[in-house]
Amino acid sequence: MSYYFNKTLNTTFDNTIERVTAELQKEGFGILTEIDVKATMKKKLDVDFRNYKILGACNPPFAYRALMAEDKVGTMLPCNVIVQELSENKIEVAAIDPIASMMAIQNPALGELALEVRALLQKVIENL
Repeated sequence: MSYYFNKTLNTTFDNTIERVTAELQKEGFGILTEIDVKATMKKKLDVDFRNYKILGACNPPFAYRALMAEDKVGTMLPCNVIVQELSENKIEVAAIDPIASMMAIQNPALGELALEVRALLQKVIENL
């Protein structure tokens, strides 16, 4: 089982970030965190790295349900979505498969919830 689903787009990096953010919003997700890996690698290691951002997406009603079912599930939140530049105008977007991440927790309520979140994240990727 793969732990993510992805799609490669022929567009710019910045355009992809905008499109991903908009598609996530359509499905009820907001961006809680945005990690600029390229800037971090430059600042901390003084190395050049490709454009790569990690977006921490959260759908509050689902997060609440997950936290009510399992108080330590916050260690696996938010749902990460990455946007990385493979080459000029070739951008990959990948999202965590919540089914894969929730397999470690033996809680049937989370399994059902993960199926719902998975469907939303897959729709985001498909609609890009």
